Amino acid sequence: MSQTELILLQRVENLGQMGDIVRVKPGYARNFLLPKGKALRANAANRARFENERAQLEAQNLRKREEAERLAERMQGLSVTLIRQAGDSGSLYGSVTPRDIAAAATEAGLTVARQQVVLEEPIKILGLVEARVALHPEVSIPLTVNVARSQEEAERQARGEVVGQEEEEENILGDLHAEQAAEEAAAEAELHKEEETQAEA
Repeated sequence: MSQTELILLQRVENLGQMGDIVRVKPGYARNFLLPKGKALRANAANRARFENERAQLEAQNLRKREEAERLAERMQGLSVTLIRQAGDSGSLYGSVTPRDIAAAATEAGLTVARQQVVLEEPIKILGLVEARVALHPEVSIPLTVNVARSQEEAERQARGEVVGQEEEEENILGDLHAEQAAEEAAAEAELHKEEETQAEA
């Protein structure tokens, strides 16, 4: 399969550093790297242009990275809470996507674009999930996503209490204990009645 040769204008995760010449699938180049300004086609003119502008690009990159590092320090330990409806087993009706997380992070004071949120896969259950926010190609911060049915449940999860499915199981166990206790009480009452009847006889 044919590949497109590009010069990277910034670090791209799992691909290379600024100035690297990389080969990628044409679709990846056409739909992502080129329109996002992350790379240039590696033809003679662009190679010469890159070499001329390299010092300027590296200085710009360094400045942006330092800004991102300062922001990362201020935003350490960031977490966002998303209230969602879920079934008894803790499965969400729908899922939480990078767009939802970006909106919640922006509300929490960190302006984030959906593309900056790195999430392994959409979140489909209640609980705490670790995501990442890429502030710069070389700087990212962890972000805890707390997905709960209510603010109270979110607070309990944040404290490390288990909610959702296990709580459901506890309720079932509680019901079983209550039923057993009721049956035992009934059996005991029956026994007392029999003893009284025998005593009268």
